[in-house]
Amino acid sequence: MAVALELKGITKRFPGVLANDHIDLTINEQEVFAIVGENGAGKTTLMNIIYGLYQPDSGKIFVRGKERKIHGPGDAISLGIGMVHQHFMLVPVFTVAENVVLGTEPTKYGGVLDLDRARKEVREFSEKFGMKIDPDARVEHISVGMQQRVEILKALFRGAEILILDEPTAALTPLETQELFETIRSLKAQGKTVIFISHKLQEVLAIADRIAVLRGGKAVGVVDAKEATTTQLARMMVGRDVILEYEKAPPKLGDVLLEARNLVAQNDRGITSLKGVSFKLRAGEILGIAGVEGNGQAELVEVLTGLRSPVSGELIVKGKPFRYADARILRNTGMAHIPSDRHKLGLVLKFDVAENLILGMHHSPPFARGNGINREEVERFAREKVMEFDIRPHDHRILASKLSGGNQQKVIVAREISAKPEIMIASQPTRGLDIGATEFVHKQLLKERDSGKAVLLVSLELDEILSLSDRIAVMYGGEIVAAFDSKEVSEEEIGLYMLGVKRQEAVYV
Repeated sequence: MAVALELKGITKRFPGVLANDHIDLTINEQEVFAIVGENGAGKTTLMNIIYGLYQPDSGKIFVRGKERKIHGPGDAISLGIGMVHQHFMLVPVFTVAENVVLGTEPTKYGGVLDLDRARKEVREFSEKFGMKIDPDARVEHISVGMQQRVEILKALFRGAEILILDEPTAALTPLETQELFETIRSLKAQGKTVIFISHKLQEVLAIADRIAVLRGGKAVGVVDAKEATTTQLARMMVGRDVILEYEKAPPKLGDVLLEARNLVAQNDRGITSLKGVSFKLRAGEILGIAGVEGNGQAELVEVLTGLRSPVSGELIVKGKPFRYADARILRNTGMAHIPSDRHKLGLVLKFDVAENLILGMHHSPPFARGNGINREEVERFAREKVMEFDIRPHDHRILASKLSGGNQQKVIVAREISAKPEIMIASQPTRGLDIGATEFVHKQLLKERDSGKAVLLVSLELDEILSLSDRIAVMYGGEIVAAFDSKEVSEEEIGLYMLGVKRQEAVYV
């Protein structure tokens, strides 16, 4: 089989970090080659080197058998290498056609943009590769899945034969993921080579021909997807056995600790984004909230945790009604919150680990002393939690900004659990985490549930919702449109409700 891309001894150092350590990889033409690894394993650095965004300190890159120096994305594109980044680089107010041809615009007499030709060429390209899309649709009005198609079309329009997809399913529904996989198979059938970067092992096994595993900047192995298992890949990634599926005991349900009654709320633009949401959450259970991002989940969490005032409706915490309540009032009722954005809402990055571990508890004994802080008690507590939750490095004086994403999340989880809440609101608790840190967070949430706490889990990761939840509610258009026992529904079924294709007549959560 002909070789499309070969990497020999690729090494890249940053201050204090060896990101890529003499990596050797051979990627064949017309194959889907997946690369997996934990955060910090070197995946993105390696892809940025291939695409010319970084220069290697040493090593060689061969494209179709010839050594090449790739000094920037322009060189990569000229060699037939395209890259679709995890965060799309589209102009929202432009149409699909305008985005696809941007930088390579067809012109007519006088150098004027030939928009009719652009539409025609984009339509032909989309049909050729089985990605039907309206060239005249404005990007800001199309779904995330459609926006991804536009990014892929952009790369193909520029002549990409080797296509790098960085975490391409991160924000997709199951249906959109299946549509992407059909596109990838179509590209492969037409002679393209696809490099697929992901942390979702089931998806990698479903779409890839071969899988390379990076750990600590090194390529630790390449396996045939047909012969690999999620357990094997996880072990290669982390260097130990990882629990991927959890055996939960049936929930021991207690009293209703949190109830929402017809909550209505507006987003920051004054548009109603929460439209009469009601549910009950009991002690000893995990209620999962599924949905495509932007369907009211963020506003729901903010209302529940006192970060946003509802327009109408009522929140009842342990039998006590709250019409309007701020975050401290709700926290004092026994509520904890793992926020979706750990930098903006979860941590003070300029504070050290010890100071972050007592946020929300800093004004009360034993951490408060008079008008100041009992630093000795803070440090004792911090040393204990750093070891208990394995926050690395084991140094409570290090600034939170210096920690990895996984260890920053451990600080938040340690603080919220240490407050001994009765109600835990966990919003996107594993966003951006690798498989080891994800396993840690999942175990902590299950431990809370098994100790009789009420847990509300809001996540874009359907496998996370299905794995951890006892009951599942689906949000679409600011409403709860379906509710299930987690054992009685499939990922595909939930996906249809997430897209608004299906809706239950009456929803009781």
